[in-house]
Amino acid sequence: MVKQLVNTLAQKIIEELLVDVDIKINGTREWDIIVNDPIIYGKIVFGGSLALGETYMQGLWDSRELDKTLTVLLSAKLDQRIPSLPSTLLKLKSTFFNLQSVSRSKNSLANYELGNEFYELLLDTHMQYTCGYWKNAKNLEEAQEAKLELICKKLQLKPGMRVLELGSGWGGFAEYAAKNYNCQITAYNIAEKQVAYTRKKTKSLPVAIMLTDYREAKKLAREQGKFDRVASMGLCEHVGYKNHRTLMEVVDACLTDEGLFLLHTIGKDVSVHHTDPWLQKYIFPNTVISSVKQISTAVEGLFVMEDWHNFGHDYDKTLKAWYNNFNSNWETIKELDCVKQTFTGDTEKFKRMWTYYLSSAAASFRSRKNQLWQIVFSKGHLAEEYKSIR
Repeated sequence: MVKQLVNTLAQKIIEELLVDVDIKINGTREWDIIVNDPIIYGKIVFGGSLALGETYMQGLWDSRELDKTLTVLLSAKLDQRIPSLPSTLLKLKSTFFNLQSVSRSKNSLANYELGNEFYELLLDTHMQYTCGYWKNAKNLEEAQEAKLELICKKLQLKPGMRVLELGSGWGGFAEYAAKNYNCQITAYNIAEKQVAYTRKKTKSLPVAIMLTDYREAKKLAREQGKFDRVASMGLCEHVGYKNHRTLMEVVDACLTDEGLFLLHTIGKDVSVHHTDPWLQKYIFPNTVISSVKQISTAVEGLFVMEDWHNFGHDYDKTLKAWYNNFNSNWETIKELDCVKQTFTGDTEKFKRMWTYYLSSAAASFRSRKNQLWQIVFSKGHLAEEYKSIR
């Protein structure tokens, strides 16, 4: 009786919130929510965004176009209007502990260690797991190659330059810069499967992949000399606000006085100290997205900001392209061991998890909750020929 009363009250709360944003329960529009089990109301009221994602994974609710539903919810900031215990606990944990310390850094690798076969079916041939640049691109392949070229142009790469990459993914940038600009690349990465993949495809190129934490790059710079350029794409999200200054000090110690540093990262307009509880549990443990304030504070006294480029709208297109690849390759993906092992053979739950992840991520950029920044820094000794290239 009490349980039924609580769920009835929870349903009323949810329905009133949804009326404000023009979402109907069991409506006919593409962004309306279809409730398969009314148990979701109590779960969402008490569990917030974590419960919203989990109940979708469990098939307790649906939407004809999930990305549109989540865009409406995020645009109205409903995720902030339903405080939850999981979010509160995660906030406290991130406040009192350094979740991205060296000893904890490998906790964030679950998503990357799914397997190279899986990502070959999801990504482009350059294996880029960051935002593409769609200004003149017609498809994902063109957008990712344009992104790599944009980075190289902004860094003003020249033959023979020594380039340090912090966080190398599957080696797309290292391979591209070595092949097309004749640079010597040294990259740091702690994901073993990514490192093995990169070493194999760059074995004939001047590329060295270090299987160790980015913080170790200082030692290499002391022993072998500083680098002409430093690039970091997709690492800052894993660094954490307590380590932003450390990252910048590493770059400072490794970069020549005339060098350039490019930071490619997801960003927020407000400072936060933890990620969404659902993303924390299922996709990217211990990640946190940086704000303008957090980045500018971290670089203060070390670098001059030469260019700050926001093309977050392109991440919506990138995520939709990944989603299309995921769906079109699903019959192959569901047979992969990494997929079968995730939820003990429940491949449908895995599919719904990735559908929710890619749709919610696209919604976060479409609603302008998240941005995508490329920032170029110097030490104040900028070469005369440098120009910001868009």
